Amino acid sequence: TLEEADALAARLAGLGHALPGVGAEHDTATAFAEAWQRHTGATPTLHERQRLYRLGTLTPPEPLPEGRGRVAGEQDREQLILWYREFAAAIGAGPSTDADSWADTRIAYGRVTFWEAPDGTPVSMAGVTPMVAGQMRVAPVYTPAHLRGRGYAGAATVEVSRAALAAGAAEVLLFADLANPTSNGLYQRIGYRPVTDFAVYD
Repeated sequence: TLEEADALAARLAGLGHALPGVGAEHDTATAFAEAWQRHTGATPTLHERQRLYRLGTLTPPEPLPEGRGRVAGEQDREQLILWYREFAAAIGAGPSTDADSWADTRIAYGRVTFWEAPDGTPVSMAGVTPMVAGQMRVAPVYTPAHLRGRGYAGAATVEVSRAALAAGAAEVLLFADLANPTSNGLYQRIGYRPVTDFAVYD
């Protein structure tokens, strides 16, 4: 509620906390950002609008691009580090996550799937988070710029979504940047359905 957002902002401001931003369901994030401005004078800037999707019936694209899905392993460490850095730069993420540690954790738990071309070259990746309360979230999905538009991201997302279901996830979720109509369209074509919109403010 507006009252709760105001109370939280007042409490945090009173404790002298500096906040880099807020991300939440759209109305909640907006209410907090406005309350934070009232209590601190800081001007909120809308950084990103995201849509939360939940998987309905998984529907692989027709036709699938040539190649196959494969879980990334130790031999893929350098590729994962490179692509994670490129992904973070593309979305404007700060250096909050060390790419080496990110890659090592995902390799250890088999949480990134590549789509690879028939010659074995990885062309796209899709990751999945650990299961929490029966839910797994697809993230990140990344294809290098020169390989986009060929269906690789959709194929990788289908593979990792299938793996999440096989692991027992009751719900498979993902976020998409609303400024990217290509990814939003792709996720809906393969069976993801909108749940609600989120906002991220700096």
